[in-house]
Amino acid sequence: MCCALEMAVASAPRFDAQRFGVIARSTPRQVDILLVNGPVSKKLKPDLRRLYDQMPEPKWVIAMGECAISGGPFYGSYSIVPGVDQFIPVDIYIPGCPARPEALIDAFLKLQRMIKAKKKGLLTGK
Repeated sequence: MCCALEMAVASAPRFDAQRFGVIARSTPRQVDILLVNGPVSKKLKPDLRRLYDQMPEPKWVIAMGECAISGGPFYGSYSIVPGVDQFIPVDIYIPGCPARPEALIDAFLKLQRMIKAKKKGLLTGK
């Protein structure tokens, strides 16, 4: 979907998300963050939940774009889940359609601050 293009731009030389430690991996055994973008169909829902369950602890979820947050223009469709937070706990939401690369990098920085605060005991729960 269109957010995937913005995610690719965030890794390109202009924004260079890798300098912040953001490295894309395609296996749940090597990731800490699940980045969901695009509409989630009801057919994909159990597989996405299984992927989340296979991730090692600690794990975090970022919902990127209106499709992942609320279903976007497909809201109310018989085949689209109205938000990934219906079945997976989401830590950070990135609004926009499509969400900008700067917003994605900002979300990763906010998540880093959130993790550091949690390690220091400033945050309770997830």
